Amino acid sequence: MPSDGSRHLRAAPATAGGAPCVQSPESAPDDAGPLRERLAEAVTASDAPHVVFALSRRGRRSVVSGGTVPSPPLARENLRYEIGSATKTFTGLLLARMIASGRLTGGEPAAALLDRGRRPGADPVTLAHLITHTSGLPALPAAFFLRGLPAWTTNPYARFPKDRVVDAFLRHRPRHRPGTRWRYSNFGVAVLGHALSTATGTPWEDLLTDQVLRPLGLGATTLRADDSGLDAPGHGRDGVSPVPAFDAGGFQAAGAVRATPHDLLTFLEAHLDPTGVSAHLAPALRAVRRAVLRRGIGHRHVHTIAWFRHPTDGGPMYFHSGATLGHQAFLGFRPDTGTALAAVCTRRFRAHDPFLATAYALLAQE
Repeated sequence: MPSDGSRHLRAAPATAGGAPCVQSPESAPDDAGPLRERLAEAVTASDAPHVVFALSRRGRRSVVSGGTVPSPPLARENLRYEIGSATKTFTGLLLARMIASGRLTGGEPAAALLDRGRRPGADPVTLAHLITHTSGLPALPAAFFLRGLPAWTTNPYARFPKDRVVDAFLRHRPRHRPGTRWRYSNFGVAVLGHALSTATGTPWEDLLTDQVLRPLGLGATTLRADDSGLDAPGHGRDGVSPVPAFDAGGFQAAGAVRATPHDLLTFLEAHLDPTGVSAHLAPALRAVRRAVLRRGIGHRHVHTIAWFRHPTDGGPMYFHSGATLGHQAFLGFRPDTGTALAAVCTRRFRAHDPFLATAYALLAQE
């Protein structure tokens, strides 16, 4: 971060002087100026090395980027960002597609899929339990912490590959009957990914690519970093210390997706209007908007198979956030206003972090 506290703001195409600008592929809406100002304010408020706020309103896109470090050689909005747990929205959509196609029901016992010949028992953990965080599994396997400790500040998940995830699941004995309590679980969604891969006989990366990424035209979305120069560099909580690219290990279904802001907007726009999407995916895109779980006092916390859902004055708002050791992401959409927001930044989550609050408020007010 510059010592004078200045911020480097950029959007494509770049403008002189570092002032934020907006990119819109269609004619700008009447409120383009105020919208540009709100996006620029959100970028500045996020206080991160690299930040992009990409918003689509009824098909018109506005993208503003910036950060606390000089602009990279490639425009920030063209880089790929790690979206962490927001990956679960892709996994939920994949499961919804498997159910809509009749290949699965969601009620399959995960252990029976992962360990052929195993009897499911009276109260098995099903695929539906895993995606809705009602499986009874903890956030992470008990052995994860000891195994990941040597790489805790770099890549702990890389030390827990698929075989360890599956073995930990098959050995686990839930304290509560599946389906009775909600507990957010990276472990559970990771197991779901392996169960879907086993059920289809397809490696997870190929399965997600064939069933979700390719049909939606998400050519700049992938599950691992490479040497192409397209991956945004991660940073620690201080916004300065470099963080290596995230390796999800055996937790790919829970957090491995990395994508450009434009691909993320394409993904969200498909949720807003499934009519222009592949006929095979349209039913699943509609399905992931339906409430499947309500919890808390007055059942105020509503979940779909892929999204958190909160009320607004005009209708429901769907969203999911995510973080890795060096990136953060917020994805959300509002059918009532036809608005989608993909916000990404390169800084590890910290206490009272402004990024998520800023992104949530921006979508809620649109």
